Amino acid sequence: MRTEASRHEYGTHPAQFGELYRPAGPATRRGTVVVLHGGFWRARYDLSLGRPLAHDLCSRGYTVWNLEYRRVGIGGGWPETYDDVAAGIDLLAHLDVDTTAVTAIGHSAGGQLAVWAAGRSGAGVEITAVVSQAGVLDLTTAATTGVGRTAVPDLLGGLPSDVPDRYAATDPIGRLPLRATVLCLHARADNEVPFAQSTAFVESATSTGGTAYLQQTSGDHYSLIDPASTDWAVVLDALPELLRS
Repeated sequence: MRTEASRHEYGTHPAQFGELYRPAGPATRRGTVVVLHGGFWRARYDLSLGRPLAHDLCSRGYTVWNLEYRRVGIGGGWPETYDDVAAGIDLLAHLDVDTTAVTAIGHSAGGQLAVWAAGRSGAGVEITAVVSQAGVLDLTTAATTGVGRTAVPDLLGGLPSDVPDRYAATDPIGRLPLRATVLCLHARADNEVPFAQSTAFVESATSTGGTAYLQQTSGDHYSLIDPASTDWAVVLDALPELLRS
């Protein structure tokens, strides 16, 4: 039986909400996971991408917060998208869930948001570990090489040479080291986000004293968010240790 989620708003915009999935019984609860969907921060992609993952995680005993946020085209971009992710995560402190250890799982653009959230200052709820699924973790390179076409400049309002302060505030590779452990999962066959986005981030993170790992997966960009795939099984295997980190 699939668990029904409860909806909770953290603002007045239609996109400022999340879906909370609670496991069936206290004895099976294993920790709290935030799911951040991808879609190059664009309005036509929404949290429905995260629902299959949320259902699967909840069935395995995790409390799951599938978070929506304003995207480019519906009031998102800089700084609104980031304000939403921060406020949405912090709402967990008021939803009667365990926030002593919270892992964020983010796919593609969601991977960038998850790693950013793990490094933000003044967090009401701290992200202690991240699973980046083919995350866009080097925004400067992504912007200048056209990853997602104009997705990154559209998000931040320009190229790195136009708005350097915005890139400095949001680019995961430029905000190291992090206290959180980061597991990067990426397939070499990914034709949406280059594998080099993850290799560059992990190399920089470890060289600056952080804890980051890269595991190559066998599928493509989208197999990472297919609960029936072996790529998703890698996430499930890693989660217990990440929640203890």
